[in-house]
Amino acid sequence: MKKLALFISAALLTAPSFANDEIHVYAASSMTNAMNDLAAAYEKTHSDVSVVTVYAGSSSLARQIESGAPADVFLSANEKWVNYLIQQKVVTADKVSLVAGNQLVLIEPAKAHIKAFDVKNKGEWTKLLSKSHMAVGNTASVPVGMYSKEALQHLGVWDTVQPKLAQANNVRLALALVERGEADLGMVYKTDAVLTNKVKIVSTFDSSLHTAIHYPLVQVSDSSKAADFVKYVKSAEGKKVLNQYGFNTDLGNQKFAAK
Repeated sequence: MKKLALFISAALLTAPSFANDEIHVYAASSMTNAMNDLAAAYEKTHSDVSVVTVYAGSSSLARQIESGAPADVFLSANEKWVNYLIQQKVVTADKVSLVAGNQLVLIEPAKAHIKAFDVKNKGEWTKLLSKSHMAVGNTASVPVGMYSKEALQHLGVWDTVQPKLAQANNVRLALALVERGEADLGMVYKTDAVLTNKVKIVSTFDSSLHTAIHYPLVQVSDSSKAADFVKYVKSAEGKKVLNQYGFNTDLGNQKFAAK
């Protein structure tokens, strides 16, 4: 019996491991659906790899990575938080590339009926938000909220609208507030707005009103698996998935600029 036990123990010690390697991808909430598809497609051709995804606001993810979270790849919804990690010497600029762009839109619940709306008119903002709030990302830290603040400031209506903002920790939470009718308006990415039939787009903000909405892709770890996954996201196949969800992957000569 002892010999059998020893044999089994030895066999367990020498048996090959069938556990998959893991790639930990930290991605902005607005990339949830696209990244889920990217991860699934990648796993189909890499049977020995599991892609573990973590979604949250870019600021939260950057702080987690700074604190030592086991991220292999980071996909941010703005350049600021990637530059922050570079400044903290957590990542290096040569491991960053821009992979997509987006648009900022104003939304309302699907059953609402705004016939016409001049986004430059303070009086119209006041009227529309007299009995409710507008859902946005946190305007100090969440990328979609930061873009929203810039747009409202350039339109000259920030002081009017700011007291009526319902600020959320990420864009999906802001979207949910409008979907449930808890906010009469919301400012989110176009790619999020088109995912649901519970909201409709009232207006698309001109891109000149805010910093360009770019998604930097960062290889955080030095592992070959991280490098390979980054290569896949940047490939024609990866771009096709991003395009299917409304992201713009044709960025021309625009490149990430470390600051």
